[in-house]
Amino acid sequence: MAETKEKILVLDFGGQYNQLIARRVRDHNVYAEIKPYTVDIEEIKNNNYKGIIFTGGPNSVYDETSPHYSKEILDLGIPVLGICYGCQLINFMCGGQVESAEKSEYGKTVIKVSKKNSKLFKNVPDENIVWMSHTDYISKAPADFEVIAFSEDCPCAAMENEKKKIYAVQFHPEVTHSEYGKDILRNFLYEICQCSGDWQMDSFIDTTVENLRKKIGEKKVVLGLSGGVDSSVAAALLSKAVGKQLTCVFVDQGLMRKNEGDFVEETFTKLFDMNFVRVNCGKEFIAKLKGKTDPEEKRKIIGEEFYRVFWDKIREESDGGFFAQGTIYPDCIESGKGDADKIKTHHNQVEMLKDIKFDDVIEPLCDLFKDEVRIVGEKLGIPKELVWRQPFPGPGLGVRIIGEITEEKIAVLQDADAVFRDEIAKSGISQDLSQFFCVLPNVRTVGVMGDHRTYDHLIAIRAVTTDDFMTADFAKIPYDILAKVSNRIVNEVEHVNRVVYDITSKPPGTIEWE
Repeated sequence: MAETKEKILVLDFGGQYNQLIARRVRDHNVYAEIKPYTVDIEEIKNNNYKGIIFTGGPNSVYDETSPHYSKEILDLGIPVLGICYGCQLINFMCGGQVESAEKSEYGKTVIKVSKKNSKLFKNVPDENIVWMSHTDYISKAPADFEVIAFSEDCPCAAMENEKKKIYAVQFHPEVTHSEYGKDILRNFLYEICQCSGDWQMDSFIDTTVENLRKKIGEKKVVLGLSGGVDSSVAAALLSKAVGKQLTCVFVDQGLMRKNEGDFVEETFTKLFDMNFVRVNCGKEFIAKLKGKTDPEEKRKIIGEEFYRVFWDKIREESDGGFFAQGTIYPDCIESGKGDADKIKTHHNQVEMLKDIKFDDVIEPLCDLFKDEVRIVGEKLGIPKELVWRQPFPGPGLGVRIIGEITEEKIAVLQDADAVFRDEIAKSGISQDLSQFFCVLPNVRTVGVMGDHRTYDHLIAIRAVTTDDFMTADFAKIPYDILAKVSNRIVNEVEHVNRVVYDITSKPPGTIEWE
């Protein structure tokens, strides 16, 4: 981790907002890291945390199978803030009572602050709106705690033990629906934990570059550059640190968006000091995919062929030194959701290098969330269209072509997608869309162009809005924009005579089609 004096521990009890809590803390210039509730208390003691936040979770604290923690954590002298389930857990650990509520609270709720001088509610109005989501409630607070806020249906919406610096709120201050949630978290960090705020993106860049120079020395570094946000920002950081000692290997498998391979190459050869190696292997991928129509089989072929080509080129370029990856923080953290606490397979890429001897793996972005990575990318001078590019699937357009993948289909989809993206950019609504793209569903329809009857491809366009990509709604693109998109695709893209708009939400659908 880049050097920082202050750290907040977000102790995850299976809550859906664990990463959001950490991001909100970082928004206040304080570094936060997430650990599962199974972390050993000795590790907590040895990390010099300025504060600890217990997350929410879906369980009931009085259920013996629910996540719990040793009460010793409340006696470490470290300020603690419990949120939702974390609030109830603190209450349970300290001898209070938690019961199933006759009337659950969910959604925006008005709370009333009953202790006006509580540090947690400094500069927060006596009545304010928060976001509640609970079926259990605190029916009796521990003897050494004071109730400091309540709602109509929740007698203990917040409580504190000011002497021990332990605070708990039944609501979610981390979500935007809690109108003073940002102030409440800031009060915990600065008024209670006495943080000074030393987590800054500018200092992160300077410190990371300095540390990379020290670690790498005169040795070489090899990075797999996909053209995505994470690997691109990692490449820019390493270039700033060691210049020509860095070799970036970019595999263009022919399944990228129109002209995207050329754009990536131009960006990194013109703006950054590095060795850029591009492997053009589209024809080899098409040959491997010939006759394949099953989505999973196609994904597997694309993945296996990509890594074969990638590692073969790495073997050519590598003569020891370091291997770098664009791993970001969510790829590394473990979850507090029981069976789900597995580290993402992103790390397992290195396992394929048994025959190549690297000194170490370098992951310069492993402390950052995606939006922080984008901020770093902008500060490093990476073009906005690359830094803010939308999520793009690993198999590329391979998951947007239904049925067999051919060169003709790739060209049709690339051209249609380029038109769609161009019109959305011109319309000024791109910032309102979380993701948008075209799909080639392998359907041909009858049409009329001029005096001729046609039988050509149908293009489906997809656009969604979402906060977390776990659920998504189809975007309500104005009809006039849809009309322009449709007219341009049909008139400008060869072998397309019909356009449809996918209005399926997730669930029941998925964002991608395959």
